[in-house]
Order: sequence, then C-alpha cells, then structure tokens
Amino acid sequence: MVSIAVSELEAGKKIVANVFTSRGNLLFQKGRVLFPRDLEILRAFMIEEVEIQDTAEEKEKAASKPSGKEDAAQSQSTEPGRTQPNRKERSFIEEYEQTVALIKTGFPSVLGMEIPIFQWRAQLEKLIEQIQGYRILGFTPRMPDKHDYVYHQAVLCALTSYMLARWMDIPQKNWIQVALAGLLHDIGKVKVPPAILHKPEPLTADEKMEMNNHTTYGYQILKNATALQEGVLLAALQHHERIDGSGYPFKLTGEKLHVYSKIVAVADIFHAMTLDRRYRGATSPYLVLEQLQQDSFGRLDPAIVRLLIQHTTQLSLGTRVKLSNRRMGEIVYADAHQPTRPIVSSNGEIINLIQNRNLFIMEVL
Repeated sequence: MVSIAVSELEAGKKIVANVFTSRGNLLFQKGRVLFPRDLEILRAFMIEEVEIQDTAEEKEKAASKPSGKEDAAQSQSTEPGRTQPNRKERSFIEEYEQTVALIKTGFPSVLGMEIPIFQWRAQLEKLIEQIQGYRILGFTPRMPDKHDYVYHQAVLCALTSYMLARWMDIPQKNWIQVALAGLLHDIGKVKVPPAILHKPEPLTADEKMEMNNHTTYGYQILKNATALQEGVLLAALQHHERIDGSGYPFKLTGEKLHVYSKIVAVADIFHAMTLDRRYRGATSPYLVLEQLQQDSFGRLDPAIVRLLIQHTTQLSLGTRVKLSNRRMGEIVYADAHQPTRPIVSSNGEIINLIQNRNLFIMEVL
C-alpha cells in the first residue's frame, strides 16, 4: 500500500482505502479499480491523494490467483453503467404486462359483481417474485394507448408501495396488503364517466367534484370484498388526504390517516407525474422527487418521502441518463444531502447538477 498524489494517479490502479469527500460522504469504496472518469471526479472534489496497491502487492496477489478470470469479472461488474440483460428482468416485463392486462379487463367489471381479489393477488405475487427487475426511477412501461394510464399507474403504485413497505417497519406479512392498497387505490375511477376521466382540457367545478368522488367510490366498491385489510380500503378513501388537512374527501390530518394511505399517497403522486398521459407528458423522475421532498414539509409523510429518495437514488448510481440539455451521461456520484442532483459524467466532462441548477436529469435510460 502506498499513498499517491491524484495529480500523478493513472487509470487502472486499485484503491485500498475508502475515499471520502471533505463533507465526509463516501466517494469511492476500497477495492475499486479506477477508470479515467474517476480521476476527473477525484480532481473535481479536490482529493489530494489516495491509497493504492503498489506493484509488489499487485504481483503477489496476481501470483496467488489461479487465473485472471475473477479480476476480469469483477472489473466488468464494478464498472458503472454496464448491465447485462438476464432472464429475471425479461420475466419481470412479461409478468408486468400480464398484470396490467388482467387489471384492464378486471376493473371495469367490478360493478355489481364479486371482486376477484384472489386472482388479482395471485398475479400480483407472481410479479413481485420478479421485483428485482424493477427500477423505480428507470422503468418506463410500454403504453401504446394513453387511456391505459390508469391501469399502468395501478400496477406501478402496487410495486412502489410494496418496496416502501419493505423499507419501513411494516411486518413482512403485511407487505402484500400494502401492494394491494397500491393496486386498488384508484379502483373507484371505474364509476367516473370516461368523458371526465379522459378529458384533456381542465375540468369544470362539477367535473372536478365528480372526479374527486373516486375515493369514496373506491371505498364503497372494496368494502364488500374478501381478504382485504382495513388499510387497503382506507388507502382507496384517503390517498388524496394530506398531512396538513388540505386534501380530500374529509380534510383529515396526518394522525388520522392510515399508514397504507400515506404510502400510497407518495407512490400515487410519483407515478402520476412520471407517466406519460395523452394530455400531459411525463416529468423527470428526479424533478418529481424534488417536488415530493418539498411536499413532505406539511403535505406528505416526510419519513416515507425520505425513504423513497434515499433508496431510489442509491440504486441509480452508474445509470445512463439524458439531461435536460439533451446530453447523455452516466451518474457517477450522488451527494447524500442532495441525492436528486448527482454528478454526471458526459463525454469525459464532469457535470455537477448541484452547481448547475438549470440542468436536471430528464430521463433515465
């Protein structure tokens, strides 16, 4: 092990001690093989020197290994942005589309009929088995018919609500119920006239009142269903309520809201803004996370919003992105205090989105 000045550092060297920024945030973990763009990042953070393996140690380690295959595999797996398609990811897409198709045919038929909760739950469980193929910030569903938005949002809310439940202190036995709360939260929209539901222009006061009724419609539809916890019904009723009492239908405040409702409220807003609709384009997921963070000061549960931002931005390191100026790049670092504004490497240039406030990540590729 030897200390070397960053100004003299070459690509291909392996660091043997964690590298931290001046604010104490982890920049690179020990064991990382440095790429050319990593050297630019070290200089951008004004890191003066790092600990690396010297030649003797490298030779000794190389001699003790039966072959170089392990190193090649490790190098390939640790290089940011390089992902390999696998069968689980393909299976996730297949199960996702199957779930959307099932909900699309099932939701409109619930009026006056017994709700097939067990059938929907069984398919949802199949989808959740493949949830490792789901990236909240990076998954964009195929939606040729924009009228299918409500069904895609239902399935995406189910997945995101399930993930939030896992990250919270909710017992594992209830995770599927939280997912069902996300899946069924907008089921009351089946009673809203299509002319209102799909209207591209702003709604009139009467039309908006009818649209808002979907929360009570949903509760009424679900109250006679079997195998659903009370929290699932309350999520349908309360997902537009807000912590400060500014929501609807009853203007309830935070302490009166069920935790499932608070989870679904966050997932609902996120996917409502990031999905492409017939009358409104999709918004950058990073801008949506920033909006959610602002809304957490009084309107949304701040702990739930914080978990969503923390986990999704950590998972996105190394992801290819398109910036608002149309440039392509790769996320190489995210500040723990401002994770929605990471550092992006684009054609050898390091772009710090904290400093460049006019730029933002428009699309996750």
